[in-house]
Amino acid sequence: MRKAVSLLSAVLLAGCSAETPEPELRATLVGSNDVVLDWPAAEPGAAGRVLEFATEAGGEYTVLQFMPPGQRQYTHPDLIPRTHFHYRLRSFAGPASGTVAVALPPGEFDEAAQALNHDWAEPVRTPGSARHSVRTAEAAPTDFRAVVRHANGIQFTWTDNATDEEGYLLELKTTGDYRVAAVFEPDVTSAGLITLPEEKTATYRVRAFASGPPPTVADVRTGQED
Repeated sequence: MRKAVSLLSAVLLAGCSAETPEPELRATLVGSNDVVLDWPAAEPGAAGRVLEFATEAGGEYTVLQFMPPGQRQYTHPDLIPRTHFHYRLRSFAGPASGTVAVALPPGEFDEAAQALNHDWAEPVRTPGSARHSVRTAEAAPTDFRAVVRHANGIQFTWTDNATDEEGYLLELKTTGDYRVAAVFEPDVTSAGLITLPEEKTATYRVRAFASGPPPTVADVRTGQED
């Protein structure tokens, strides 16, 4: 998961409320140091879920994976022996933009590419122009565009139409389902992405999002060292 994803932990934590918690999250130790997590189906209208873990109760959580709403299991492998792991699961909702397909030119992100000016990739915020609640279809980002900056860099721009979003998710699809590639703060309307080698050709969209019900939490202790 890329650097920007870490922003979501703080964003989602801020969304806790008195709503009914999500259905139960279950953590099962398999062998000594693998944990299998499973959970019931997402509530209607959820755009996806985020699974996080921490090694201290009340500690800082780290994102394990953003998942499509239909995913119901995840294996966290090869964990530190004799350690208590805490997990939480939260859904999110919000409308997505239209899509753009991008085909990048050949070339790797090498030292020459790293030496280029990447100011275009910095997120730009444009507060004050939105008009719709993030839980309505009208809040979907519009004018979503992609500009190829080099063989592994794309700049995205969009119009913010949501008044109360907790942030934006940049999603991409090469095959199968869309997945989250980056997370941005509220009111962002421009940002860049440095792609991975397998993302030379992909389809992108951006989503305004808000947190769902409070997270469910599960914990488990790993086994003895071999």
